[in-house]
Amino acid sequence: MFEIIVIGVDGEQPATEGADALAAASSVFGARRFKPVARRLAPQADFFDITPLAGGLSAIGRRSRQGPVAVLAGGDPLFFGIGRVLIERFGRERVRVLPAVSSMQRAFAACALPWDRACFLSGHGRPLPALDAALAGHECVCVLTDRTNTPQAIAKRLVAAGWEGRARFHVVENAGLTGERLTSASPAEISAQEFGPLNIVIIESLAGPADSHAGHAEDWDFGLAENDIRHSRGLITKDEVRAAVIHRLRLPRRGVFWDIGAGSGSVSVEAARLRPHLSVWACEKNSDELDNIAANRAVFRLSNIEIIAGEAPRALEGKDIPAPDRVFIGGSGGRLEDIVQSAASRLAPEGIIVATAVTAATRAAAPRLFHEAGLAVGMSTLSVSRETYPPGEAGPITFNPITIITGKK
Repeated sequence: MFEIIVIGVDGEQPATEGADALAAASSVFGARRFKPVARRLAPQADFFDITPLAGGLSAIGRRSRQGPVAVLAGGDPLFFGIGRVLIERFGRERVRVLPAVSSMQRAFAACALPWDRACFLSGHGRPLPALDAALAGHECVCVLTDRTNTPQAIAKRLVAAGWEGRARFHVVENAGLTGERLTSASPAEISAQEFGPLNIVIIESLAGPADSHAGHAEDWDFGLAENDIRHSRGLITKDEVRAAVIHRLRLPRRGVFWDIGAGSGSVSVEAARLRPHLSVWACEKNSDELDNIAANRAVFRLSNIEIIAGEAPRALEGKDIPAPDRVFIGGSGGRLEDIVQSAASRLAPEGIIVATAVTAATRAAAPRLFHEAGLAVGMSTLSVSRETYPPGEAGPITFNPITIITGKK
């Protein structure tokens, strides 16, 4: 077995010692954009496109039995790069890494921004639910983009989550290459522009003291009061019930959460704040409630909430909506059976569905439907009474009992 040398490329130049390593290679792998580098410095070697990755890794394994293999990668291959994959596949003892100046370093230099306090996120083939938490805890966030997580898409997401005026975007295209370009603007301005495919996004947090409604709540992760959340006509999951529902959901740190019949989005907001790396999908058909969810998302600056306008379960059957790890059914609009069947069929292994029932009909139907869907069922009934001391003129307030049904896959 021959050594696999992973060579970082800065612009069009390989890392120190990279030219010698290329001259000794019998095979060179990399993205198509690195083919001119390979042809210039390793004319003796066969060049192979490393994508699709599964096939590329297999070919590297085969070729490494015949002679030295070089793999070209942008910047530092061990920073959100191919280096990790190659080490996991072939072992540390067979992989040698020669890093170059990374595109992230080039991008920060173009912006004249120090990067020792930055947070780095990769959007290569993965969602970016943690932007808010990253911006809240760091001076700036650097995002490696792809065809889905483009600068425009990221900017639109932050505008919807209330970050306009609280963040500034820097988009560096073709970092270290001919045609390098820096665009610095507000999220709204970036959301209306087009950028080349090779780009890096740096987001500066400009957030000072938040407005009183959201800022007070930023002192804790969980425990919003009903008055903190915009809602209509008192239609909101009561504090005590919301706390019990989230307890039953046992929210994972990462994954996908569906909030069906989300209403004002109170459960979505609590979940998104408690688990900033969780991707929250709030499904609601009522236009007034959709406005409430959007307003609450913006007030609390929660870019990890996606709003789905429409009736479940059909609205959640789109190909772009990921399968859930957790589901809360707060409202069903008379379609409880269809919702349970659809959610349970897509639920991840070890997943949990929680529903609340006020009426006797729902209290009877939900456990049966959960059971028929193959879930292990448990139930709790809450009776909530509120009063103050000294007692107020209105006396204690007692709410109708609510049953919480939990189904585990």
